[in-house]
Amino acid sequence: MIRIGIDLGGTKIEAIAMDARGTIVERLRVPAPQTYRDCLGAIGELVTAIEREHGRDCPVGIGHPGSISPATGLMRNANSTWLNGHPFARDIEATLDRPVRLANDADCFTLSEAVDGAGEAAHIVFGIILGTGVGGGIAIDGKLLRGTQGIAGEWGHNPLPWPNESDQPAARCWCGQTGCHETWLSGPGLARDHASREGGDLDAAAIFAAAEAGVAAARHSIALHSDRLARGIASVLNIIDADVVVLGGGVSNAPGLADRVAARLPDFLFSDIVQTRIVTHRHGDSSGVRGAAWLWPAAAK
Repeated sequence: MIRIGIDLGGTKIEAIAMDARGTIVERLRVPAPQTYRDCLGAIGELVTAIEREHGRDCPVGIGHPGSISPATGLMRNANSTWLNGHPFARDIEATLDRPVRLANDADCFTLSEAVDGAGEAAHIVFGIILGTGVGGGIAIDGKLLRGTQGIAGEWGHNPLPWPNESDQPAARCWCGQTGCHETWLSGPGLARDHASREGGDLDAAAIFAAAEAGVAAARHSIALHSDRLARGIASVLNIIDADVVVLGGGVSNAPGLADRVAARLPDFLFSDIVQTRIVTHRHGDSSGVRGAAWLWPAAAK
């Protein structure tokens, strides 16, 4: 069976055809339109193009920013703001004339890594996106945990735990709170923190590169970031006690990040042992779109 996965991003929409073994047999990308109706149309065109090659009525899964309110059916909290306030699930099903399965993009990343990625065969997987923002998802036995509000895994908008004097000044988050994980652990959050001490305008990639080159100030910023990430992860593990934490997003590609976090976990985890593995993604930038396709399990028709 061919499944279609769609990754609805802010700048591009990616579509794949994936076979029963999880092999991507076709991949298409188009720029993401910046209006709601044009997004629906672009997704429809991508699905039509794939089905022209691989047969009609393939099951379609879509990973999207934000989340859909279980109460209203409307999109909320999407950084692609033109989606917010619209009944996206209803409208895309009408566009494609079939049932469609949808999930937040961080959930799709987690599902991909739990099914056949870095968290394969693990009982509980906590997937983390560290990029322009901070998101997360939880998979149990290869299935997503959605939650009553549809926000399971959204740790990015919890406050940084166990704060100390180095965690000042805290920044206001776009969500309306102050000091969220996203304001510290995202790429822009790392850059803001570094600039607050050292000045300049280095982005996260440049800070990591400077640390690799031995620049003391950059190394200090990276050490603080790893410590904060370990604290944030420990606060989640104290609740869900995951077998594996999978790091994804651009920041996750920083050399040695998983090892640094694993080394700090014992200081914060409420346990005499630490058996949770901290690992980097297996499928890279493809995890989100693969997870969208995996929203239809192997037995689905």
